[in-house]
Amino acid sequence: MKITEHIKKANGKTLFSFEIIPPKKGNNIQDLYNNIDPLMEFKPPFIDVTTSREEYIYIDKGNGLLDRKITRMRPGTVGICAAIKHKYDVDTVPHVLCGGFTKEETEYVLVDCHYLGIDNVMALRGDAMSHQKYFVPNKDGNHYAIDLVKQIQNLNCGKYLHDVVEAANKADFCIGVAGYPEKHLEAPSLQTDLKRLKEKVDAGADYVVTQMFFDNKKYFAFVNAAKKAGINVPIIPGIKPIAVKRHLQLLPQVFKIDLPEELIAEIEKCDSNKKVRQVGIEFAIEQSKELLAAGVPVLHYYSMGKSDNIHAIASKLF
Repeated sequence: MKITEHIKKANGKTLFSFEIIPPKKGNNIQDLYNNIDPLMEFKPPFIDVTTSREEYIYIDKGNGLLDRKITRMRPGTVGICAAIKHKYDVDTVPHVLCGGFTKEETEYVLVDCHYLGIDNVMALRGDAMSHQKYFVPNKDGNHYAIDLVKQIQNLNCGKYLHDVVEAANKADFCIGVAGYPEKHLEAPSLQTDLKRLKEKVDAGADYVVTQMFFDNKKYFAFVNAAKKAGINVPIIPGIKPIAVKRHLQLLPQVFKIDLPEELIAEIEKCDSNKKVRQVGIEFAIEQSKELLAAGVPVLHYYSMGKSDNIHAIASKLF
């Protein structure tokens, strides 16, 4: 079922969902199941699965020289989506990236999703590689998320890269895109960022999931500004509970977001990451309660690793 259909079917009730990352290659999927299992009691209608782009590794050739190779540390997004869908009978949302993929490779991913009955995809530009200061698109890939949205929409119409396919059961993906309450780190202004978001929606995006934020006022202001800009699709808040003390520096640095002073003060008092994790849980509960009272369509949690903190939060809300 499409995400938009889940939201419509909920009839105003706020849904619960979360996002996971594939295990690193060489690891067993059972660890992932162990973290998903406790969260299924809250009946998530969908689960997002991230995609990692390629990275360079350097292999010592033994003669003083290094051989540069491309690798993916967390492959298997579509396979994991299929496994979760089969095991839990829940919709899954694979993340599809511009970075690291040609348009042909993207088409193959989408065809596989269609074969597997996956109805939703999240279209993202992706980040720069670790050695790059700025994002550099693949020569034969999509440059921006809007290009990816257009490719998915073309496939929904039976238009593939090199031919048109007339089929009774063609793809009909529900397309999600990212939104940034504190603007994308590369955008010159929030208003410019909203224009780019409007373009993605006009190109066919069906819903928006926001980047993490810690001040609900910024989310509410973003939703109001988006509506004024003519963006009338659901805007789902993304929530990330603080888990370790280094998040105080890491999250603002990587995502260019602000943390509330009261949250910073409470974390700085903590003398262990166990206490930090509890502060993160309590803050996220209060943040979620306010969003729940405002009638947001979904509370979407970035679990990423262990799920115990997400479970503690959800148990107070759902």
